[in-house]
Amino acid sequence: MIENLLNRFQDLYPELVEFRRDLHMYPELSFQEEDTPKKIADFLTNLGLEVKTGVGGRGVLGKLKGGKPGKTVAFRADFDALPIQDEKEVAYKSRVPGVMHACGHDIHTAALLGVAKVLSEVKDELEGDVVFIHQFAEEVIPGGAKPMIEDGCLNGVDSIYGAHVASHLPFGTIGVNEGYLMASGDRFEIDILGVGGHGATPELTVDPLLVGSQLVMNLQQIVSRRVDPLKPAVVTVGSFNSGDAYNIIPNTAKIKGTVRTFDEDVRDLIEVSIGQIAKSTCEGAGAAVRYSYDRGYPAVWNHPNETRKVEEQAKLLIGDEHVKKMKPHMGMEDFAYYLQKVPGTFFWVGGKNPEKDAIYPHHHPRFDVDEQSMLIIGKMFLSIFLAKTTNIN
Repeated sequence: MIENLLNRFQDLYPELVEFRRDLHMYPELSFQEEDTPKKIADFLTNLGLEVKTGVGGRGVLGKLKGGKPGKTVAFRADFDALPIQDEKEVAYKSRVPGVMHACGHDIHTAALLGVAKVLSEVKDELEGDVVFIHQFAEEVIPGGAKPMIEDGCLNGVDSIYGAHVASHLPFGTIGVNEGYLMASGDRFEIDILGVGGHGATPELTVDPLLVGSQLVMNLQQIVSRRVDPLKPAVVTVGSFNSGDAYNIIPNTAKIKGTVRTFDEDVRDLIEVSIGQIAKSTCEGAGAAVRYSYDRGYPAVWNHPNETRKVEEQAKLLIGDEHVKKMKPHMGMEDFAYYLQKVPGTFFWVGGKNPEKDAIYPHHHPRFDVDEQSMLIIGKMFLSIFLAKTTNIN
């Protein structure tokens, strides 16, 4: 019965904690992962799975063939870390200066490996196959999902599921949402080319700092006046650099920002609008301009049937009152690429626990979560796959 396998997963908890803490102590940055994929591949190989490394670059793929015919279901976990100094005072604190798992990817990885171990022990009784996608470089555009897909990680897959531990959700809760869950994430850069000079004679210059200040304000017109108010969008300037002396007007200024949207038409509109406003603002002041816009991950759109399946299994696992309907938010995730290819869904698993000082947001130097969130992630994955297989003893 399914209950037996969930209990087996529970028994693996100490082993999962050990694996997770090892990853936490020795994190690796996006596109620089070397030891982490080796550890994952070794674990899967020892289970007797078909393992492929170097998928799309640094990804690892594990395939488990069930003994009976059925659908092929994929589960994905990411394993890259962030360029942040770990400030927690715990035994498993990062030992790599300036690098830490500040987003929970170590939790995702350990949980999925536990699922692979449980299912490998009963593979002859399984109806269908399972694909374990261990993805590199989720944190940095262009991300690892797209090249892994191009390298065939979804070949033959009928549906896919992913989970993310959430520091803003209490431990013991699961968050789901049908349709849009996370936004697309783009970035833009604007170089303002003015004419520098002495701060005492501004009439002889074209001040790029002043033009840039006006441009930052003008960009705020886009969401408030050009975008349908019923379609969410964000235009944020996150960097503005110009000059380094108090009495010199610089030659140039550089503005960098991000755009978050759900609707592709809104995405197109904002890309064009930023260029128009940058051109008119700069040229109107006598400055030249260079504008670039790079599209990042698309929006995460959860398929209805798969989302309802997750919600149903979540209620069975933790109770109706602990399953939350989430609002879409403007963070981004390259899991979106998988969902463009096959049906699936992405959901949240609570990791916040004040009793364990797990209260800090993602990407914070003291980020941590309740490690028992691995149990919920793993049990959800097992429940999702096994819900159609009721004859397992």
